[in-house]
Amino acid sequence: MTGLFNLLAGAVAALLLNPILPGFHPDPSVVAVGEDYYLVNSSFHYFPGVPIYHSRDLQNWEQIGNVLDRPSQLPLKEATSWLGIYAPTLRYHDGTFYLITTNVGNGGNFMVTSRDPSGPWSDPVWLEQQGIDPSLYFEEGKCFMVSNPGGVITLCEIDPSTGATLSPSKALWTGTGGRFPEGPHIYKHDGWYYLLISEGGTELAHRLTVARSRDIYGPYESNPANPIFTHCSAAGQESNIQGTGHADFFQAADGSWWTVFLAYRRFGGDYHHLGRETFLAPVTWSGGWPVVNDGQPVAEQMTVTMPAEPAPRASRDRHYTFDRVLGPEWMHIQEPLASNYDFAGGRLVLKGTGDGLGWGSWHPTALLRRQEAAKAAFRTKVTLRGGEGGLALYQIFNGYATFSLRRSGSRTEAVVRYQIRGLSHEEVAVPLRSASATLGIHAWGDHYVFLLDGKEIARLDTALLSTEVVGGFTGVTVGMYCSRGAAEFDYFDYTEIED
Repeated sequence: MTGLFNLLAGAVAALLLNPILPGFHPDPSVVAVGEDYYLVNSSFHYFPGVPIYHSRDLQNWEQIGNVLDRPSQLPLKEATSWLGIYAPTLRYHDGTFYLITTNVGNGGNFMVTSRDPSGPWSDPVWLEQQGIDPSLYFEEGKCFMVSNPGGVITLCEIDPSTGATLSPSKALWTGTGGRFPEGPHIYKHDGWYYLLISEGGTELAHRLTVARSRDIYGPYESNPANPIFTHCSAAGQESNIQGTGHADFFQAADGSWWTVFLAYRRFGGDYHHLGRETFLAPVTWSGGWPVVNDGQPVAEQMTVTMPAEPAPRASRDRHYTFDRVLGPEWMHIQEPLASNYDFAGGRLVLKGTGDGLGWGSWHPTALLRRQEAAKAAFRTKVTLRGGEGGLALYQIFNGYATFSLRRSGSRTEAVVRYQIRGLSHEEVAVPLRSASATLGIHAWGDHYVFLLDGKEIARLDTALLSTEVVGGFTGVTVGMYCSRGAAEFDYFDYTEIED
């Protein structure tokens, strides 16, 4: 019967390309509203926060905004990529979209709402129960919240309009013994409540485990087949995709079940610099338990039965000019100081504060977007008005590279610098005859090439900007910055390179 229903709904065997959201897109959560799908990700110390995407085919996702786009929603005082917005959950109930998340370091758990997923969203409603990765479950007029205070998955009932706690917090489950039980979500299927969590930490040992109960308050019994999904296994150990976990289940318009989850891809050995990305896989039910991708590892290309034929993947190439408002993909490190960003005469002028991108620079002047492909080219023309400014590859406050013009007295030079943990290194400084130059960076999977007016002057191994080397929870972002004086940019090109 299920197969007939899928056939009538237009389900087709199609090629699924993973990740569906490449680059820095961790901790995905998704909600289906009819044939429309909306997805959010963590944003940590970036402003605006929590990107929100829309899709109708589960393959192509368009960013329609950022949930947290005002300082009143997103205080980020002294936040680094170890802090800020963790693991949001997106839900839809009775005509309203709800987003619940944690601002680590600046307030804890809170919730915002909107009737329109593209915004505007409300100011925060702060919540009593703490623990990261909060989630919501609605049933029969009640709103339940789960999170993991003290490493225990804990449930309480809340008032979704005020955030008030309506029942004592009750411990539900501690998982199967893996470290860091987190990312809890509750679903109901065939009369059972299913509690899905992640264990093992968001690295190589990441895994999904599940328990069920006839009563939402428990007791919950663990699936004998746990973990239900991991690549830290004999079957998955050879895959380039690792760190699989932090998932959210949903039903598509045709009734089929799916999961989005995070994972990372390795480049240049056991290193990942693009960050944790969003992947998609089918879910089926067997013996009263969910099964992810028929129990097999997930690949970057898989033929699966989709709810509808996906459109060809849209190009992410962009030529940005500065005579119009930039798209929602652009971000700042913490809240920006608006006076340092000037769109004038079709050019972008950035004004430095004297701070760079390192530790203690709480409002650096930088305009960045995610690097979403291992092979890509970034280019701009910059004119220096004094000081230093240019391009940046930014992973974390102690892991970044800059390619800039620098003025020292009457001398202007192009400079490539790296900050790799405690190592500060100036790779090359090339004298220039003028204060203008075209700066380019080409990404080739395992290394970056720095190009001055089209000529290579330096290289950098991408492993040096990886999470394994410099830490953090994010991925490489790329764009324009200015540390001192002022720098004027004519354009910014983002071009992905096909294999």
